[in-house]
Formats: sequence, structure tokens, C-alpha cells
Amino acid sequence: MSLYFFRISTGRYSGAADQPYEFEDRAAAWAEMSEVCANLLGSIARNLKPNAKWSMELLDENKKPVFRVSLVGETVC
Repeated sequence: MSLYFFRISTGRYSGAADQPYEFEDRAAAWAEMSEVCANLLGSIARNLKPNAKWSMELLDENKKPVFRVSLVGETVC
């Protein structure tokens, strides 16, 4: 079992979690992170401003990024 931390950038919940989460392996950690993101993305997308970015990272026990999911609102013209 390995310890992981969630970190969100941008928004009212920005910052890294103080409490670690324990997962059996990286696949289990990814499955949890993708499920959490799926539950949050609808409300985040509705409030995302043009040229803004939201991301969630899963950090290892040394708080180094392992996975990242990002949502970007871009102006292209």
C-alpha cells in the first residue's frame, strides 16, 4: 500500500490535502482520482473563465506529482 495526496489548483479548494490516502497501487490511485474528477468536472466547467485552467494532481508520499488531470478554457481567436 502506498500513500498519496490530492492537490487542486485554481478554485476555492486549491491546495494539497494534509491527510494522505492509501491505495493498493498506482492503478487504484488513478481509478479513484479519475472518479473524483468525473464528479467535480461538471460544476468546474460551468464556472471556468476564458483562458483559465483547473487541475487536480495526485502526489506521491514525497508530494511529487504522479498523475494530473487538467481542464483548460482557451480563447483561440
